[in-house]
Amino acid sequence: MLDKLTCISRSTWYWLGLIATGIGMEAVALYYQYALDYYPCVLCIHVRIWVLALILIGLLGLITRKQQGLSKLSHLLTLGAGIGLAERSWQTLAVERGWIIDECSMDSGLPDWFALDKWFPSVFQPWEPCGYTPELLFGVTMAEGLMAFSALLVISSALFFALQFRRHQ
Repeated sequence: MLDKLTCISRSTWYWLGLIATGIGMEAVALYYQYALDYYPCVLCIHVRIWVLALILIGLLGLITRKQQGLSKLSHLLTLGAGIGLAERSWQTLAVERGWIIDECSMDSGLPDWFALDKWFPSVFQPWEPCGYTPELLFGVTMAEGLMAFSALLVISSALFFALQFRRHQ
């Protein structure tokens, strides 16, 4: 079983799957924004940024998958991005459920040197305050789906990072 998981973690398909999942998530977010008129809050924008990071890390992993040191770095970065995504997803879910009271401003909080909200406002500019996320399917909200996805991502990327220290079989 570990041999199979190690093989998957070092495969082209793993990195392509990560890239495709990230692109799919961004596409769904933009569909909800532009086709269904569910506008993003600042937490949603932060989630989009973490998903963009996953796409870029997936590209790095795809390019460097045969270089042992860089492959380990790609897996470690995936774990870090997964943790960041999980934190923002939990924050979004907690605000939605009323577990925490958070004042969510219309300011993205991004520094001038990383002003994605200014460079790409159609994707990264918050349009409304935090408070709720739309339903995806079967009564599952976007915040709940993001939390489940990010939890699975953290678990799988931690496992895949650990597997990078196994000898090639």
